[in-house]
Amino acid sequence: MVMSSELDRTTVLGDTAGAAGHIARICFKTGPPRLTGVELEWTVHDAADPARPVDRERLRRALGRHSPDTIGGTSPAEPLPGGGIVTVEPGGQVEISAPPQSSIAALTAATETDIAALTAVLNAAGLVLGHTGIDPWRPPRPVVETPRYQAMRCVFDQRGPAGRTMMYSTAGLQVCLDAGEPERLAERWAAVHAVGPPLLAAFATADRHAGRHTGWASARMAAWLAIDPARTRPVWSPARPDRDPVAAWIEYVLAAPLLCVRDDGPDWTPPTGVTFADWLAGALPRPPTTDDLEYHVSTLFPPVRPRGYLEVRYLDAQPGREWTLPLAVLAALLAEPATTRTALTVAAPVADRWHAAARYGLADRPLAAAAAALFDLALTALPGLDLPAGTREETSRGIRRRRAVAERGHR
Repeated sequence: MVMSSELDRTTVLGDTAGAAGHIARICFKTGPPRLTGVELEWTVHDAADPARPVDRERLRRALGRHSPDTIGGTSPAEPLPGGGIVTVEPGGQVEISAPPQSSIAALTAATETDIAALTAVLNAAGLVLGHTGIDPWRPPRPVVETPRYQAMRCVFDQRGPAGRTMMYSTAGLQVCLDAGEPERLAERWAAVHAVGPPLLAAFATADRHAGRHTGWASARMAAWLAIDPARTRPVWSPARPDRDPVAAWIEYVLAAPLLCVRDDGPDWTPPTGVTFADWLAGALPRPPTTDDLEYHVSTLFPPVRPRGYLEVRYLDAQPGREWTLPLAVLAALLAEPATTRTALTVAAPVADRWHAAARYGLADRPLAAAAAALFDLALTALPGLDLPAGTREETSRGIRRRRAVAERGHR
């Protein structure tokens, strides 16, 4: 049952069926695949001393009119020249969210324009962008404090230090892909999960953190895996490969514990262990609204998160223009149904090796073999992305270089 509230003009959810219907409507929007987007995140460092802390005020001054309201209350938060929006994460990481584009070439061009603009304003303030998926020099340290981030820290601290590492030290690369036509959704959903471990291994950049080698190929993903499996484990599993994506995601959302409960006051920390299903059943003083449900979804961090489109979250930040390579590989693997099916077949035997991918990277032989095969498949499909000749050749060289590393890993 769904009721309309006259007090706050939001929709009050009265039961699980109403919540499930809302999740299905907002999280899986199907249709012909057309758009691709990226979100690029970096740690930020003092140019002269990368181990020196960078505080919120220095970031606010550097970003100027592009500052988000979380660090610059009077900033207009203007987009960058290519249309990307700047956000600043809890540890001072800077992120560009690029507008989705109908071609990889257009997306790359607009995003490179924004990276150049961001780099210029930071350089003018003596700051530089990091090159890896975790801060190689500094230990975790809060820079931006909001009620959301304070509640996150409080909940994550109950399980150990991994939450602080994730919040304050990690940087990722997210690729956003259309969910596809209804009849293709399950296959695309499975494929984008299954290729995750080999691509995580192939693009791992986060082996050094806080001045030491961590023993992980991706200490960034190690932190995610250690936080809370109820909100970070994959939704799709090779143990249940044919599970309906919508049903699986609804179950995941409702079973996840609350991370924040928004309030007028500064403390948004939820009661321990209360899930959204519990909230629907009356565990909190007021019933949840659709807005509460959407906010709850924003606090779930699986390797692939449905947000109307498929948000791929398992990749480490890449150095320089290398960010274009995993973008091109994923776009190529998902470009045509036949290629997607082949990618799923190639990756299926290693689709559950998330821990091994984070720990060993391409030193894990099954993952290295799968990555090499996926790179071959991506190279075959690359002409279908309609890239300019120069960009296609640059991308092809980069993928071949990564393929050679993967080939050495499985010998």
